[in-house]
Amino acid sequence: MSGILVVTGGSRGIGAATAILGAKRGFSVAVNYNNSPDRADQVVAEIQAAGGTAHAIQADVSTEAGATSLFEQVDSKLGTVTALLNNAGIIQKNALIADYTAAMINEQMTINVTSQFLCAREAVKRMSTDNGGSGGAIVNMSSAAARLGGGGSLLAYAASKGAIDTFTKGLAAETAKQGIRVNAVRPGLIETEIHDGTGDMDRINNLMAGVPMGRAGTALEVAEAVIWLLSHEARYVTDTNVDVTGGR
Repeated sequence: MSGILVVTGGSRGIGAATAILGAKRGFSVAVNYNNSPDRADQVVAEIQAAGGTAHAIQADVSTEAGATSLFEQVDSKLGTVTALLNNAGIIQKNALIADYTAAMINEQMTINVTSQFLCAREAVKRMSTDNGGSGGAIVNMSSAAARLGGGGSLLAYAASKGAIDTFTKGLAAETAKQGIRVNAVRPGLIETEIHDGTGDMDRINNLMAGVPMGRAGTALEVAEAVIWLLSHEARYVTDTNVDVTGGR
């Protein structure tokens, strides 16, 4: 496996695991971050120590300027992107519908949805065979919450991930004849720091009983699904959601 992999939100959790695994499989990796330079540098250092190539690149990809800057920096530091994990996103504190404000909803949608549109746009410009590119693959980070709904705690988060499922389907159809495959991964209950953002510090244990396999998944297990979708082995796979949920 070779090429240039861009991982947004790559400084921690699933993003970091995917960056590290992607480098092990032969990708040169752009580790994007917004507010965690030390964490991004640690990911890059681990990749480089194992003989891989990686650069940490700061950019707020939920903004026009940030998304554009990220891919321009990738162009100059690594080369033309061939694979993208659209992973940047946030989760908010548990809330009922009566608690939501427009600001809360807009923040969730801007960071979780707008960022994926903007980064996909920049990747497609470079990958599309219609534009002289050599094709590529995009994986969008969705969530099992898109199916489960998030009612009673994470309604806006779930709605943002539902939007990603629709975005994935539409973008896959739009770009299939341009040499680009577009898929999504929908993690379930995964052992990462994102759960802390809900304010429920015991969230994983509280939800464990609802997982048929009886345990939470790991960031690496999600990363393995992502890397497969980005690989040549998945060359006939597009417009597909891969659930990594332990059966939940």
